[in-house]
Amino acid sequence: MRLIWRLAVAGAVLFALAQFVHPVIPTRPASTKLNVPSDVRRILEKSCFSCHSDEPRLAWFDQIQPGYWIVRHDILTARSHLNFSTLGASPPAVQRAKLFEAVNMIQLGVMPLRQFTALHPGAKVTAEELATLKAFVAPWGVAPGLSMEANGNPELAFGDHVRTTSFSLTAVEPEGNGLVFDPSFERWSLLSSTDRGDNNTFRFVLGNEIAMKAAQSGNISPWPDGARLAKIAWEQDLGYDGLIHPGRFIQIELMVKDARRYKDTDGWGWGRWRGLNLKPYGGNAHFADECTGCHMPVLGNDYVYTLPITSAHVDREEIVNNAASSLPANLPWQPLAWRALTMYVEPETRRTATLYGNDTAVRALERKDLTVGRPPGYPSGSVLALVTWAQRDDPHWFGGRIPDIPLTVEFLQRSSGSGADIYRVFEGKALAEAHRDIQDAAQRRDFILNLKPVSLPYSEADREK
Repeated sequence: MRLIWRLAVAGAVLFALAQFVHPVIPTRPASTKLNVPSDVRRILEKSCFSCHSDEPRLAWFDQIQPGYWIVRHDILTARSHLNFSTLGASPPAVQRAKLFEAVNMIQLGVMPLRQFTALHPGAKVTAEELATLKAFVAPWGVAPGLSMEANGNPELAFGDHVRTTSFSLTAVEPEGNGLVFDPSFERWSLLSSTDRGDNNTFRFVLGNEIAMKAAQSGNISPWPDGARLAKIAWEQDLGYDGLIHPGRFIQIELMVKDARRYKDTDGWGWGRWRGLNLKPYGGNAHFADECTGCHMPVLGNDYVYTLPITSAHVDREEIVNNAASSLPANLPWQPLAWRALTMYVEPETRRTATLYGNDTAVRALERKDLTVGRPPGYPSGSVLALVTWAQRDDPHWFGGRIPDIPLTVEFLQRSSGSGADIYRVFEGKALAEAHRDIQDAAQRRDFILNLKPVSLPYSEADREK
């Protein structure tokens, strides 16, 4: 009993002394006020400002040590990811992106932190408040501008298509964390595509052979070491045909799985290279904190947002996209295993389509210089497949849409010499073969042939290899 009493006294003394060790949490007024409606501001102030601003609002019990040290650490960490007191001084595009990320974090239930709302129940975001935030950021409310490129214009297709650069992909500089750029990404297969209404971009998510085998078997919780994912982004352009096509190339992001080597960054190596010159995004290794913070809400999916299009069945909801993979086995070809060449969206009907090419078509594209004049087209033996899906909201990203149920699969087989190309279409619930008249089939043939492959940075030296 005497020992217990001494320990209790010592603990009380240490507790009292700890109250004098009270490092300051820096506070300052907002440099520029965020331009949002009053109802949106009230929600942000109530649920976010305590940690994500320079004006923290601490309860009396937050001031007591040792809890105060934890609170201070959480506030400083939160500010490094998002600070509403300084966000108003950022460019409008940055403000919009940060607000979308914040809404997505709330929608996925990871913000505000559960341990915070347990002690501060008033900070919880109600369903009505979340709806108010979603209505304010309004994805799909701003359509991309009319492109002056060749999208949707058969007379200009394949003309002046920017692909070549002045450097070799093997000479791209590593990221700030040392991650080496992988020039083989163009040969990877498509895991999924995303139509992003929050920033009017398209994304192709590609996987190397290890990643594709993992997706096909459902072995992605976690992904195996050696899996590599590439996310390629383009601006959206509204074409003359009323469809939205990929426009200017923006960036390539890589995720490289190695649980031991990258244990400090959630088992993944992260990298981002922007622009046609593929300039590394991160100035140093700490840029990866931005990546891990953004991907934290999907830690249950091994930090991967993408739902791979696969027929593998996984005993968890929303980890793979089985619906989009449901092509019948009796199709003449299975195009989802081919290389993806481009995509587009029909905004009025909320449909998305991806053009795939067999090996002959892909090799022909790789051999041709698409920057000068009009190439002779896909050679005999080429098969192009245009798969069209209905769209659904991406459950992992507010403001994104992904492929859902396949609606049509169109095949175009190039013939040699004077032989006619063969066009076949499969549609309806069962994707059964349908018959089109000669004029309709000819129009679809021309439409498919005039879809431009997406622009990617590479050089003639890379192509010759």
